[in-house]
Amino acid sequence: MSSTVMSWIFNSARSSIATLQGKGHLYSRCVQNRNKLKWKIFSKELFKSTAVDCGPHNNSLFLQKAFRHTSTEEDDFHLQLTPAQISEVLRAGESSHKILQYEGKLPNPVLRFETNQLAANSPVEDRGSVVSCLQTKGMMFGVFDGHGGHACAQAVSERLFYYVAVSLMSHKTLEVLEDAMEYMKPLLPILQWHKHPGDSIYKEVTSVHFDHLRVYWQELLDLHMEMGLSIKEALTYSFQRLDSDISLEIQAPLEDEMLRNLSLQVAFSGATACMAHVDGIHLHVANAGDCRAILGVQEENGAWSCLPLTRDHNAWNKAELLRLKKEHPESEERTVIVDDRLLGVLMPSRAFGDVQLKWSKELQQSVLQRGFDTEALNIYRFTPPNYYTPPYLTAEPEITYHKLRRQDKFLVMASDGLWDLLGNEDVVRLVVEHLEEANRQKPELTEKPANLGLMQSVLLRRKAKGILAPDQNAATHLIRHAIGCNGYGEMDQERLSAMLTLPDDLARMYRDDITVTVVYFNSDSIDMFYKRSE
Repeated sequence: MSSTVMSWIFNSARSSIATLQGKGHLYSRCVQNRNKLKWKIFSKELFKSTAVDCGPHNNSLFLQKAFRHTSTEEDDFHLQLTPAQISEVLRAGESSHKILQYEGKLPNPVLRFETNQLAANSPVEDRGSVVSCLQTKGMMFGVFDGHGGHACAQAVSERLFYYVAVSLMSHKTLEVLEDAMEYMKPLLPILQWHKHPGDSIYKEVTSVHFDHLRVYWQELLDLHMEMGLSIKEALTYSFQRLDSDISLEIQAPLEDEMLRNLSLQVAFSGATACMAHVDGIHLHVANAGDCRAILGVQEENGAWSCLPLTRDHNAWNKAELLRLKKEHPESEERTVIVDDRLLGVLMPSRAFGDVQLKWSKELQQSVLQRGFDTEALNIYRFTPPNYYTPPYLTAEPEITYHKLRRQDKFLVMASDGLWDLLGNEDVVRLVVEHLEEANRQKPELTEKPANLGLMQSVLLRRKAKGILAPDQNAATHLIRHAIGCNGYGEMDQERLSAMLTLPDDLARMYRDDITVTVVYFNSDSIDMFYKRSE
């Protein structure tokens, strides 16, 4: 698709939202400067019977906080957890899902996935989502790392997949959607949610979000593309269009106070995002920020290796530094990155939201002067020094394509809370160890009649590791080792207990929120795709 068409898609968003909100205000200064619960968004019919229960995990935050002190002001906040209590906390947020095989079709290349999350912030600022596309093909997995609050990560985790799904729809399917809206017919379900991003935001807000999604698909209809966008185009435009909508929504005059406040929190907080789209043997990964995705690869000789699918967008990425310097005057070469942070403020150089690093000073002042209680809304009002030529931040993703092979065994996606503590190779090694341990346990404990001597030796090995029972979830296994290993790579039960019981006001000083998704691939299914193409 040409840059002219891309420009048209984004420029039309300004007039579209003006049409929705009325009053002819200029809402587009930012754009001009740059050239537990089931999902209930949009309408009851849209997602009727499309949410999948992945098991009990809504009590995770309660269990994680049950053993944590709330303040360092207590007389003695040392608390030693037992191995059973440690596992209870670590496993509280885990979930797993095996993908069903559909009759009459090739097996899904995704065999199963496992997820978990451990909070450091209160409330947790990370989000994670998994969906199947119902009107197009494929599955989508996403990890979203919020900063400055959870609002932006929550909104992106709920909305981004819809933008991608709509972008991939054929002209005929989009016409069916528009016809249903025009004549108040039942809407086609777009996504099936396997892993929910958390509590859904208010219905009044999701109604506005749906209006803006509808504007987007109307613009796609106007392009008269029979087959929809390519996956790479869909990912790129969806990231940027959603970020543009987030910016424009708070610039529009909104009468509802709750909607105004939440829109402000979403726009002024931020979120990095990493998402994967799997369609047969075609894997696309879109990344904006410092979440990360890697593949675990097993060669024919049995050796394991790591294949990175993303690059962190921060000051240690030379290509990213070069991009930033090219986008701003030479006079700002020494001030764009200060102390390894964007304008000395933000670690990632790509993110959703964070309009204080995208808008002009005048626009920020204009919006914030509308009577918002920024202190009550936890909005940090600060203009960095040397703020001359915004925008400094972008949500444009970097896209990686990989054709799945039989040796590609699993995909790990996680927020930077994991990667701050574990390297890529360490993560692959731990997942492999987890798989090997699970395979060993099956024959050991399924013998009939049970060999009591064997069972005792198994239990003794577990006790030596400080685990009553091995983790059944690879994401949990990764989090356990990320926060519990000492400098020698050994599991330290005292350290693990201490990291899980840190008071709320200290936890974030020692670790970040951690969100992990591990996706296992079906090698036999991948082989079938290749055989069919021969």
